[in-house]
Parts: sequence; structure tokens; C-alpha cells
Amino acid sequence: MTDTALTTDPSVREHGVVLTDAAALKVKSLLEQEGRDDLRLRVAVQPGGCSGLIYQLYFDERYLDGDKTVDFDGVEVIIDDMSVPYLDGAQIDFKDTISEQGFTIDNPNAAGSCACGDSFH
Repeated sequence: MTDTALTTDPSVREHGVVLTDAAALKVKSLLEQEGRDDLRLRVAVQPGGCSGLIYQLYFDERYLDGDKTVDFDGVEVIIDDMSVPYLDGAQIDFKDTISEQGFTIDNPNAAGSCACGDSFH
């Protein structure tokens, strides 16, 4: 990986997801465009897709029971308690190249994915 990952001491993190510098900068930029400072990046795993599970990334103003949070240089990443085991060790990055644009999730827990790349198992 060419991007540096923002990290905190793993022994004190509530979840094992890492947000890269590029992803954190993009999240900050999107929040500035929205004019909101009360939103967090929520990452979740839900049933669906052709491989069984899909990722969800969206901004959320709520805290729910069982949420695990980690702050990455001012970007708060929230993961619900049920999604933590599926995402432990995952890295969220943002790509802006000629061949790729958008958020990507490199998840060591995914045994495989569908051809379109939108779901995993």
C-alpha cells in the first residue's frame, strides 16, 4: 500500500478498522461540503448481494447501543457491534485514479467476493 494508515494503539481501539490518510481527508472534505460537523462515518455489514454480505458506508448523526468508535484525526468511524467481527483488520481507503475512484475496503476476513465486487462472504 502506498498510502499511510492513521493508527492508534490497537490495545485501546474499540474496533479493528483502519482509515487511511486519503480516506480521512476525503471524509473531511465531504463533511465540509455538507456544512456538518455532527456526522460520523458509519461502516456496517448487512446481509445481501450475490455473495451474501454487503458493506455500507454512510454518514450518521446517531450513536446506537453497542456502537464501537475510533477517531482518526478528527474523523470518527462507528461500527455496530454485530459488524465488528466481519470488519476486524479491514482498511478503508479512498482512490482517485484513472482506473479507480471511490472508497475501497481491504478486508482480510472476506473469503471471496462476487464478480462486481459489491458483496463478499
